[in-house]
Amino acid sequence: MTTLAPYAIQTYERCDVLAHISQDPDCIDRQYLTPEHLQANRQVALWMEQAGMETWQDAAANQWGRYPSNHPDAKTLVIGSHLDTVPNSGKYDGILGVLAPLSLIHYLHDHHIKLPFHLELVGFGDEEGTRFGATLLGSCAVAGTWQEKWNDLTDENGVSLTQAFLDAGLDIAEVHNASRSHSNVSDFFEFHIEQGPVLEDNDLAVGVVNGIAGAKRFSVTLKGLAGHAGTVPMPMRQDALAAASEMILAIERLATEKGIVATVGHLKCLSGAVNVISGATTFSLDIRSIDDALRDETLKLIIDELNLIAQKRRVKMDIAPTHQAPAVKCDEHLQQQLLNACKSSEVLPFTLASGAGHDTMAMADICPVAMLFMRCEKGLSHHPGEAIEVPDIEVALKVMFAFLQNYA
Repeated sequence: MTTLAPYAIQTYERCDVLAHISQDPDCIDRQYLTPEHLQANRQVALWMEQAGMETWQDAAANQWGRYPSNHPDAKTLVIGSHLDTVPNSGKYDGILGVLAPLSLIHYLHDHHIKLPFHLELVGFGDEEGTRFGATLLGSCAVAGTWQEKWNDLTDENGVSLTQAFLDAGLDIAEVHNASRSHSNVSDFFEFHIEQGPVLEDNDLAVGVVNGIAGAKRFSVTLKGLAGHAGTVPMPMRQDALAAASEMILAIERLATEKGIVATVGHLKCLSGAVNVISGATTFSLDIRSIDDALRDETLKLIIDELNLIAQKRRVKMDIAPTHQAPAVKCDEHLQQQLLNACKSSEVLPFTLASGAGHDTMAMADICPVAMLFMRCEKGLSHHPGEAIEVPDIEVALKVMFAFLQNYA
């Protein structure tokens, strides 16, 4: 085949173009249904048309392109990722997963290669959930799992999701029209930067994802007894912050022993002063595993341990769930096709799990799913320091091309 290097460079340069479409002049920030989101959709639609694709924006402001087969009744493979970002983001999270397949389709178009199936590419409008606090809005609309309670969500300026639809020239009452749950979508494939260090540590450009970890999140509140730092003897204290510290170390230990991940990412001392014993403290708990049963088994051990610590330190504890998402297994047949595509591209086949959530999780409700990861420098993501290499993009394009060749 003709070298894919020019298309890898094209992908890299287009990521730079989209990076300049931001609602914040000082960093990359492109949130759902903002003028910048719609501008990015228009730019991607233009590139899609240049690649010989039919284009449309759906009722949830997801941007679509279709590279049709010569066989009208053929099945449809959907490839996609998201075009929104977190504030102060990098250039590649989500965006690379739209623009790299788009460049590959451009290659097909330039070389007059038709596929025996319809190939559709989607740039989902909201995966991050930054603006309205609910994640996967774009892909949930496509999967037909949109929840009406989301309509009343508001952003930090008090703008409701319903109003944001109106401001974008859309009607939230029509969002169900974005659903593809009853269409002829056969499979869904997502390409994404790894957002972790595994591929880099193994000196590999790409890896095949075997599943996406299921996550549960909680808010833990501890109530002790505030007191003067100089007058309450150590054995008599009911220090909520000290209890939280012991609990955090217990969470780390148990997660390590069970081979899963658990994180305390937020800790707040509610009565914080340098000379006051903490009377109240809250912290978050995020626990994930590709095996839901193992995650829940570990969670029980953690909660039992936290109760023992609370009892020993004489603090009251309340644990409130804030989020739950089941693990998603990638389709074994599609995984094997991707592994075969790696072999035929002279790339070492390698599988790994995704600890982060992706649009693939929503799409798994309507069809088999698959993912391919590409390494990023130091595994850094959700940060302006996100970095990738053009040769890695070329490797990924070769693997995806081999996958498409064998997909039929």
